[in-house]
Amino acid sequence: MTDPKFHQVAGPFSLEKLATIAGADLANGDPKALFHDVAPLDMAGPDDVSFLDNKRYADAFTKSKAGACIVDPGMADKAPKGMALLLTKLPYHGYGLVAQAFYPAFIPAPSIHSSAVVNPTAIIDKAVCIESGVVVGKNVHIGKNCHIAANTVIGDGVVVGDNCRIGPSVTLSCAMLGNNVIVHTGVRIGQDGFGFAMSPEGHIKVPQLGRVVIEDDVEIGANTTIDRGTGPDTIIGAGTKIDNLVQIGHNVRIGRNCIIVSHVGISGSTTLGDFVALGGQAGIAGHLTIGDGVQVAAQSGIMRDVAPGLKVGGSPALPFREWMRGVAAIENLGKKKGK
Repeated sequence: MTDPKFHQVAGPFSLEKLATIAGADLANGDPKALFHDVAPLDMAGPDDVSFLDNKRYADAFTKSKAGACIVDPGMADKAPKGMALLLTKLPYHGYGLVAQAFYPAFIPAPSIHSSAVVNPTAIIDKAVCIESGVVVGKNVHIGKNCHIAANTVIGDGVVVGDNCRIGPSVTLSCAMLGNNVIVHTGVRIGQDGFGFAMSPEGHIKVPQLGRVVIEDDVEIGANTTIDRGTGPDTIIGAGTKIDNLVQIGHNVRIGRNCIIVSHVGISGSTTLGDFVALGGQAGIAGHLTIGDGVQVAAQSGIMRDVAPGLKVGGSPALPFREWMRGVAAIENLGKKKGK
């Protein structure tokens, strides 16, 4: 259950209101009944809303004491007697919306802490909270309803759009952020890309003259690093979600609504299409094109272009079924040797 020291719950909400929020159909229950919180199936009580998205938890669903549950219509007949049902084909999506309603993002009151160092040329909307130890450079623009957490450094010329949340100890340089961007603790955006002209006499540093452009509704996990471009920009498309500890090299172009899981490394000048999903610890070589809708299994190594819509895995990565046949063949060889 949530700890009120860290998370403040809103509500209560009526069942009919929750159905509207979740985009779900109310199957049974009193539309006016009030619910006070969200909780997992095995911990929820009569005043709580839960959800079922994975059939592995069907047994917990049948035994749950939750007063209401967001669930696929195909599982409605497994519900305990008396449980109100919010029916949707996307129960986890519906639950996310309901959980946001109970736990809305906290935006502190507008203020600039006395220990913050703000260059007088910076343009900062009056509805912004800047915490202690923040440094804001020359000609920075920060839009309305932003929260800049402690000890963050925003370099000269950086633009931060409206409704952005920048976590503690972040550094932003040579960067343009859109609206509704979330940047978690320790993220580094806009530092030099890894660019050197190599020769037998030594390696010459190549100036990195581009920017990082973060489009609207992007979320960037803790301690992720995104290098600025060498001349072209590094671009993160609208709606993309990036996990913790991801490295994105210079000139990379990431499309809209991509999912990039932790420990992924994307080498310079690679392009990802829209709705690409990269599993944890996947590595992508430079100067490649990954098509729209590609799914890459965890720990895969991408060494060539991937056509749109493919699922790939392994290192070097192969189409998913081909990779799995290879894995099965190796396992079978091992079993034969063991006999």
